[in-house]
Amino acid sequence: MSATVIWSLALVALAGFLAAYWSNLRLARRRDRLERVNEQLKDLYGPLLALISAADSAWWIFRADYRPNGAFWDQDDPPTEAEGEAWRLWISTVFMPLNRQMRDLIVTKAPLFDEESVPKCLLDLCAHVSAYEPILVSWDSGNFALHKPARNFPRDQALHHAQESFRRLKSRQQQLLRHR
Repeated sequence: MSATVIWSLALVALAGFLAAYWSNLRLARRRDRLERVNEQLKDLYGPLLALISAADSAWWIFRADYRPNGAFWDQDDPPTEAEGEAWRLWISTVFMPLNRQMRDLIVTKAPLFDEESVPKCLLDLCAHVSAYEPILVSWDSGNFALHKPARNFPRDQALHHAQESFRRLKSRQQQLLRHR
């Protein structure tokens, strides 16, 4: 075999090796991106969206039954004692269990956020939930002077963030699956 043929075969073999290497590298990177997106959906945004949506639905059910017009704790038209009892019941048995799950999810799964830091609306959610804890303790002691923390639950912002992030990740997931 001539040197030209040997060099030609070596170049073809090298080109084949490099093509296979780059193809495998590209596939591995796509697989890694898909695994990350799947983890974000499964461990963070799927559960977060479900919890925020459940809390939002429960809120509207509660408000349809209790003081549907205006602010619940209106200083000019305060709730009745029965309405205050209903508030405490719903907060302690419906909203706080959901809120604690949201807060714990945000704290434990923070590395799964795409953003450089936890979004402000979710930090506000965590602050709201934590600020409610001493109020619940005071209710357990029969002290009903405080009804809610100074920071409101960022329902609209948190729901919007969870919906948009979930939608964006589902779209990215579908794109990665199509180009396998």
